[in-house]
Amino acid sequence: MNNDPLLQPYQLRHLRLKNRIMITSHEPAYPEDGMPKERYRAYHVERARAGVALTMTAGSASVARDSPPVFNNILAWKDEVVGWMRRLADECHEHDCAVMIQLTHLGRRTRWDKADWLPVVSAGHEREAAHRAFPKKAEDWDIARLITDYADAAERMKAAGLDGIEIQAYGHLMDQFWSPLTNELDAPYGGSLDNRLRFTFEVLAEIRRRVGPDFLVGVRYTGDERLEGGFGREEGIEISRRLKDSGLVDFLNVVRGHIDTDAGLTDVIPVQGMASAPHLDFAGEIRAATNFPTFHAAKIQDVATARHAIASGKLDMVGMTRAHMTDPHIVAKIIAGEEERIRPCVGANYCLDRIYQGGLAFCVHNAATGREETMPQTIQPAAQRRRVVIVGAGPAGMEAARVAAERGHEVIVHEAANDPGGQIRLAARSERRREMISIIDWRFAECRRLGVALHFNSFADGETVLSDRPDIVIIATGGLPHTDVTGAGEDLVVSAWDILTGDVKPGNNVLIYDDAGDYPALQAAEKIAETGAKVEIMTRDRSFSPEVMAMSLTPFMRALQKRDVTFTVTWKLKRVERDGNRLLATIDSDYGGVTRTRSVDQVIVNHGTRPLDDLYFELKPGSSNLGAVDYEALVAGTPQAVNANPDGAYRLFRIGDAVSARNIHAAIYDALRLVKDL
Repeated sequence: MNNDPLLQPYQLRHLRLKNRIMITSHEPAYPEDGMPKERYRAYHVERARAGVALTMTAGSASVARDSPPVFNNILAWKDEVVGWMRRLADECHEHDCAVMIQLTHLGRRTRWDKADWLPVVSAGHEREAAHRAFPKKAEDWDIARLITDYADAAERMKAAGLDGIEIQAYGHLMDQFWSPLTNELDAPYGGSLDNRLRFTFEVLAEIRRRVGPDFLVGVRYTGDERLEGGFGREEGIEISRRLKDSGLVDFLNVVRGHIDTDAGLTDVIPVQGMASAPHLDFAGEIRAATNFPTFHAAKIQDVATARHAIASGKLDMVGMTRAHMTDPHIVAKIIAGEEERIRPCVGANYCLDRIYQGGLAFCVHNAATGREETMPQTIQPAAQRRRVVIVGAGPAGMEAARVAAERGHEVIVHEAANDPGGQIRLAARSERRREMISIIDWRFAECRRLGVALHFNSFADGETVLSDRPDIVIIATGGLPHTDVTGAGEDLVVSAWDILTGDVKPGNNVLIYDDAGDYPALQAAEKIAETGAKVEIMTRDRSFSPEVMAMSLTPFMRALQKRDVTFTVTWKLKRVERDGNRLLATIDSDYGGVTRTRSVDQVIVNHGTRPLDDLYFELKPGSSNLGAVDYEALVAGTPQAVNANPDGAYRLFRIGDAVSARNIHAAIYDALRLVKDL
């Protein structure tokens, strides 16, 4: 018998959960027309098939028309949702995986100009900083209809065959009633704690009346706002006790903090460079105080921490949500005794940051997540074994090598450096981003397990590649920084890479011109500012570091603002010239009609990369496809069949930044969708 605490069953009233690992409610923004259709279903079924005990769908499915999602949420107020949720639940149930959904009214956490342009409603008029809507203060008729909306949505989910629901109460309407900061109502719904909780218990009572005793109901809530003037730990524990004692709920799903600002949201759901499992002990305090089924998730990305959470009695069910986006087969690998093969979540938060920018959730280094209909989470063997030669061992090259080897091909990799990693190794030099190296370490271990021939310190030219007698050649040589953005003075500037590698010593008064909006500029700024230098980051964009996005930007902003770094938007670098022993930078604007100067001792340019493509073009004439990619076949998931040069001895492809400057996810996606069909 397996004595692993994570693999022990858990009895939640009438529902037997086969282990202690769950996926907490989250919205990957996959719905179509507000419905969880094929992409959504395939995503959850993949994880159910791999052994997770409980998958919770829909981080905040909307219960009412006047709760328009600010990203692509499920619309639980539509009757149409029942059929789609039934199909998802039925398929997950086939794999002995329970299914729940999170229901909410966003309250003020939305915008007034979404969907039907109905007024935003809350318990007061105070605006939420993150979404900037000034709400109306709820009237009696609002409260009455909202109670009905919650209960109607719960009934739909029971009709769909789900095992239960949880009500969302952190940052949304429910706890906007709880908090003294947002509740401006008079009695009976404002003032005392009893009054501030009245709306919640009226909603729960109506839900329970509608769904009966054999349908699970829980609450995911903050037990401590960690805001001056809000409710703190003691009141949070009292709320927890009252939820338990009400007899209306079956479990508590505990978080800590507030999400009305980017910084607050990031503290609730920590990102790379922040502490792991920061609220686990607090969740344990809630469980100890209530002796009631307690769930929790917040950057519990590794099995050891999850196991500790259960073994120590802090939790009854442990959420590994972003971790399952990275590797949907965590439970299967634990059962198989292959924990070391779990693809690690590196906390890059590409998933959530994309959602809050209006995109679909994708994992930075698992390009199949969210694409389960078209991309394999498990690579299938090829019909015929080929010899595949890959040049470059960055993220694109290493993913290509891994997938080709899983296909059963003979794989040879040449890398000019003495270690794999490419630009990821550069990124990981910063303490804040050191977890990124796991993207490479995992692939390196998989390639070694699969027998890939890895040649380091191998600067491959055409002769080197041809001597390997390849059937397929993949160029993944990446790119080099491009700094020629000025009309004059390109020889006087250095790249952000130069600072990060240590090839150039930081100056004392530094202008960083960031025309790419990604991580290297921030990393260089932090490294320079740590020396006590004066630093200004300038961009021609209207917003700051748009490719980094809100949550991942938070820890950088905290560090840089502490060191008095200056942030300047809507200005661009025009030229740089010498001025004695200093540099004179002339700046202007896309809006026209004005120029300024900056006198500094160092100008750094972050302007992306240009492809290292000489080898590709050297090999192109000898290839059967002349380097061409059939995009229709690539997108459709069928093999490449271009044969423009019948005399060619090999097929030739290039991927990642060897094509154009993009990001890690794009490089890995390039590799996966090409090589899975070779």
